[in-house]
Amino acid sequence: MKRELIAYKDPKSPVSEIFRTLRTNIQFMNTNKKLKTLLVTSTLPGEGKSWVASNLAVAFAQADNRVILIDADMRKGRLYNIFGVLPRPGLSNYLSGVSERNQEQSNLINFLRETEIPNLYVMPAGNIPPNPSELLITPQMVDLLEDLKEECDLIIIDGTPSKLVTDAVILSRIVDSTIVVTAHNQTKKDDLEKVVKDIKNVGGNIAGIVYNKVPVSAKKYNETYYYSSIPQKVQMNSKFDYENEERREIQKKRATDMLARDKNRIEEDLPRVIRSQQREEQINSNKTREEKTADVLKEYNEYLKYEKNMRNRKG
Repeated sequence: MKRELIAYKDPKSPVSEIFRTLRTNIQFMNTNKKLKTLLVTSTLPGEGKSWVASNLAVAFAQADNRVILIDADMRKGRLYNIFGVLPRPGLSNYLSGVSERNQEQSNLINFLRETEIPNLYVMPAGNIPPNPSELLITPQMVDLLEDLKEECDLIIIDGTPSKLVTDAVILSRIVDSTIVVTAHNQTKKDDLEKVVKDIKNVGGNIAGIVYNKVPVSAKKYNETYYYSSIPQKVQMNSKFDYENEERREIQKKRATDMLARDKNRIEEDLPRVIRSQQREEQINSNKTREEKTADVLKEYNEYLKYEKNMRNRKG
């Protein structure tokens, strides 16, 4: 399997944690247990749709959910390459009823691939058919999803880019919910609005938007950037920003250095401070002795004055 499966290759990474957060958000949406099928689409190719679908499927499988990931991009499907499984037979062969050798196959297990990840199975796209959109609107597609629901906890479908072809829009009608993947500095607002509108017009339900390809720190992955799929709501709350983290580390180091310099300065100034305190104590001590001597002289003068007055009275 490729390194693209970051949730499996590096489960302790911050990006993997983001996928677990996305999984949790979807689970909270699924409190009534009705969400069994989830479609992942995008506006245009290259926005990370298959990457998001694959790692999200891994995240659900790691939470002890039995997951089936379907590659519904029968034009340029690549899930077989990501997971390192056989590409055929797949979805197109099942829906058409014809295998690569033009033989009928009815056993569903022949179209599923077991992966290295426990609880996760993949159905590749299969052979490229001449009519992918027509295959997706056949009763066989609805029957396939119903049959798979009996075998797993969640079905994740990696669809096609919705702005180029209608395959994903067609699927959005028969799935429980849809996620649209967008890319940083790549997805156009007008394209996203059109995709959302098209899905809603056919009766599809949109769970949310995934903001993908956010630049992160090179130190984390020894690369200039890595894909980071962050739901908009999560991004607003957590602001997952490695650059801010680096700045905090720099500020922390500066504060530590400043404290060290202050400590050294205090240690250097300590003897001078002690000497100053000793001089002040000596001055205060001398002042006290002078005050005591003055008091004694005052008392003695008063005594002499008293004796003089007594002698004058007797005389």
